[in-house]
Amino acid sequence: MTIRFSLFLVLFFCQPWSLDAQNPLIASVLDFEQKRFDAMTRADTAFLSPMLGNDLVYIHSNALEEDKQEHLGAIASRNLVYKTMNREQAVVRIFGKTAVINGVVSVQGILKGNDFAVRLLYTAVYRKKGRSWLLVNWQSTKIP
Repeated sequence: MTIRFSLFLVLFFCQPWSLDAQNPLIASVLDFEQKRFDAMTRADTAFLSPMLGNDLVYIHSNALEEDKQEHLGAIASRNLVYKTMNREQAVVRIFGKTAVINGVVSVQGILKGNDFAVRLLYTAVYRKKGRSWLLVNWQSTKIP
């Protein structure tokens, strides 16, 4: 194997793939994320739980940090109610079995009895496990 060909292979396989939603892999990540958003608005923690990595770090726009059980608990207790989650835009980059989404989502809900409506700039990190994806990290920031 020549040095030039070896370099090509290294660059090719280390390349982050950021293609449009017509790419089946990117479409699968976006579809998975939409199903996760839908489960959150239904407060369907039984459906949501296997979508979340056991090592999940979920950082809300108010700097509250939750692990998987805390996040599911907040939704199940109805302390946090997601009424709507509408993704406005998303850029997906694939790194092997990891997908990173940078996007904007509009969220309406109720937090501890108080209505809220926010637009969030977010980063979501997904890890491929078998044929599915797992959310392992979420961090969002309010858009003024």
